[in-house]
Amino acid sequence: MKYIVGFLRIFVGIFFIISGFIKLNDPVGFSFKLKDYFAPDVLNLESLVPYALLIALFVVIFEVLLGIMLILGYAKKFTLWSLLLMIVFFTFLTFYSAYFNKVTDCGCFGDALKLTPWESFWKDVVLTVMILLLFFGRKHIEPFFSKSVRGILVFISFICCMGFAYYVLQHLPWIDFRAYKIGANIQDGMEIPEGAPKPIFEYNWTFKVNGEEKVITTNGDYPQQEGEFIGVETTEIQKGYEPPVHDFSIERDGEDYTTQFLEAKNLIVVIAYNLQLTEMEGYENIKKITNEALEKNYQVIGLSASSREKTQQLVANKKLNFKFYFCDETTLKTIVRSNPGILELQQGTIEQKLHWNDALELQLKEQPPLPKVEPIQEVVQDSTQVATDSIQ
Repeated sequence: MKYIVGFLRIFVGIFFIISGFIKLNDPVGFSFKLKDYFAPDVLNLESLVPYALLIALFVVIFEVLLGIMLILGYAKKFTLWSLLLMIVFFTFLTFYSAYFNKVTDCGCFGDALKLTPWESFWKDVVLTVMILLLFFGRKHIEPFFSKSVRGILVFISFICCMGFAYYVLQHLPWIDFRAYKIGANIQDGMEIPEGAPKPIFEYNWTFKVNGEEKVITTNGDYPQQEGEFIGVETTEIQKGYEPPVHDFSIERDGEDYTTQFLEAKNLIVVIAYNLQLTEMEGYENIKKITNEALEKNYQVIGLSASSREKTQQLVANKKLNFKFYFCDETTLKTIVRSNPGILELQQGTIEQKLHWNDALELQLKEQPPLPKVEPIQEVVQDSTQVATDSIQ
């Protein structure tokens, strides 16, 4: 038992440190996942949505500290009770998500490792067993170092976690695990390779035969069945391959500009996924760098999930010299953890990606004149009209 507890102490401690650090690297992304859990059709805790980021920061820092405290043997009783209560709660949450198919990705390892709801549940079951063994074998957990040294190490770890969290919130995640990381090509990420698994569906056909309903199940073909056809229910029994990049499109006024912009060179994209939540002070830097980009013959566009009226109002208020196009909000949240954020695309490849705090650090080179430049006057006219309508 002593050796089992000794091994589990290190294993579980490292596991919690890694799991917590991955989420601490991207607390904004973890807060988005918490909002999914707080939704009305899941836990119905909408009152917690405004505090999702604060809760996310508390959970991930606490998770890292528990791992460190377990390894050091610091505050043994508090640490083991906290681990046990946390894993019991997460086991319930993952079971609920898996059984009722509410949240398809638990976010346990952020974007670094995607687990299905049932994989997450069984992972938590195994961890629960391990923590129970530690709990009942706690007498074998011998502390490392003296009490004061352990306290100092835990305090230093807490300060480091807080400092790292502040850094990634003011800039961007230190390590980008997403499909939109620098160097990734969006078009390549949208492709489905040959031989990729296709989704499998089950079709339940209902017929009325001799006054009674009869259900015939097939995998797609219309059944050879006499009687009156009533209806069919379709169920996906096995998911097909889903490319890393999906639901990405660029639209405006009902027209699709996705291919045009993904094939363009020297494209600067400003992303503001939701203008109600955007950081208005960020547009001072955005305006300066986009004006410089236009002077150096870059093409500049904005992407937002907000309405055209709201984006035009923003353009008018901040005197921006580019148009906004529509893109899915979840996709924009995935691309950059900043609202607004800015990136450079070269034929669909992400060359630079920056938080609005760092927008002025965008590296721009003088480019040859664009063969066909969209006139800025049209944007100004739209902005003036929005401002006039607002006054009226």
